Amino acid sequence: MTLQLGYIGLTIAICVWLIVIGFNTIDKSFAPDRAKKKKLLLVASLIIWQLYIYLVSVSGFIKTLEFPPRFVLMMILPSFVFTGIFIYQNRKNDWILNIIPSRLFFFQSFRILVETLFAASVAAGILHKEASIHGYNYDMIYAFTIPAIGVLIFVLNYLNLKVARAWNYLGLLVIASIIFVFQTTVYAPHLYGASEPLMPLEALTYPYVLIAGFLMPVAVFIHVLSIVQLNRIIKMNQ
Repeated sequence: MTLQLGYIGLTIAICVWLIVIGFNTIDKSFAPDRAKKKKLLLVASLIIWQLYIYLVSVSGFIKTLEFPPRFVLMMILPSFVFTGIFIYQNRKNDWILNIIPSRLFFFQSFRILVETLFAASVAAGILHKEASIHGYNYDMIYAFTIPAIGVLIFVLNYLNLKVARAWNYLGLLVIASIIFVFQTTVYAPHLYGASEPLMPLEALTYPYVLIAGFLMPVAVFIHVLSIVQLNRIIKMNQ
C-alpha cells in the first residue's frame, strides 16, 4: 500500500506543480477573461488524462504482453502525439517565453523520485531489476545531474543556455533508452539471458502504470517545451 501511495502521491504532486507553472504563465500571457478559460482547460485536461489512465488500466485491456503492446498504443503513443502536435502548434506563441526557463530545467529533478519508486518496485517484485538503476536504467544518474547543472547555468551563470538545451536532448536520449530496455525485456528477453518476458503483469496495473502513462510523458513534454523555449531565447540573444 505504501508503494502504491508513493506512485499516486508523486502523480498528484506533479499535477499540482504543472498547474502552478501553468497558472503563472497564463496570468502573464492572457487577459483575465481568457486566462480563466485557459486555467479551466488546463485543470480539466489533467483530470481527464488521469481518469483515462485509471479507466484503461482497471479495465484490464492493457494487462497483456502480447504484441502489439497495448500499453504503448493506449497510453504512451497518444501522449507523444499530443506533445508533438501541441508544441508544434504553439512553438511561436509568446506564452512560451513567459515561463521561467529554470523552472522547466529543474522540473526534471522529479525523476529522482521516479527512479526511487522504481527501485522500491523491484524490491517488491513489481518490476524487474533491468528496468531500474540496478540494471540498465540510468535515469537516476541523469536526474541527479539536473540540480548541479541547473545551478551552474541559472544561478552562477557559469554555463550558458546552450548547455541547458544539450542537457534536455540528453534527457530525451535517456528516456528513449529506458523505453528500449522495457520493450526488449518483454519482446527480446534473450538479450538479458532469459527465455521468458521479464515484465511482471502487475506492472501493467494501476497505479504502477502512472510512471509510463503519465510521469514519463510529462518529462518528455517538459523537455521538448524547454528545447523550443531555449531555441527561441538563444536565437533572440544572438
